[in-house]
Amino acid sequence: MAYIPKPSDHNQDDHDHNRRLYNPYQDLQVPIQTLYKLPTSPEFLFQEESIAQRRSWGENLTYYTGIGYLAGAGTGAGKGFIDGVRAFESGDSMKLRVNRILNGSGQTGRQFGNRAGVLGLLFAGMESGLVAVRDTDDVVNSVVAGLGTGALYKAAAGPRSAAVAGAIGGMVVGIAVAGKQALKRYVPI
Repeated sequence: MAYIPKPSDHNQDDHDHNRRLYNPYQDLQVPIQTLYKLPTSPEFLFQEESIAQRRSWGENLTYYTGIGYLAGAGTGAGKGFIDGVRAFESGDSMKLRVNRILNGSGQTGRQFGNRAGVLGLLFAGMESGLVAVRDTDDVVNSVVAGLGTGALYKAAAGPRSAAVAGAIGGMVVGIAVAGKQALKRYVPI
């Protein structure tokens, strides 16, 4: 039987001394220290982009739609799970119980996710439009966009529902913006 050395039998320093490091740039007369020094600050194609401290309208649209869909889908899946568990009957097999949970989670998660994604899409579009029209980026844009999003989302249900949903949307966004500002001010991150 042949002896196979274990990795612990070799000293790593002895192993490294037996090798010669290869430098592919040695014949180019390039100082290797400056070859891979990359900038740490963000790079912008246009100077105007470096002035703006916010996402572009396309990034905003993608961000709010995606966050809305994921949050809604997660919430809906949780609600569907609870509804599936509540729908258990005494004679159900394990296979039927799992099926109830999966059906409830999938269906409710999909519905909530789509609704929240549409809300995010409407909000992002309105907020980006307000920033472009007013040429300022402040809290007013976000609150008005929340108000408009709620009103537009429930517009088909009638003017009273649209007004209530608009007020709720404006309040929710106002609370979220105030919470974000308080978090920035009082919580060191």
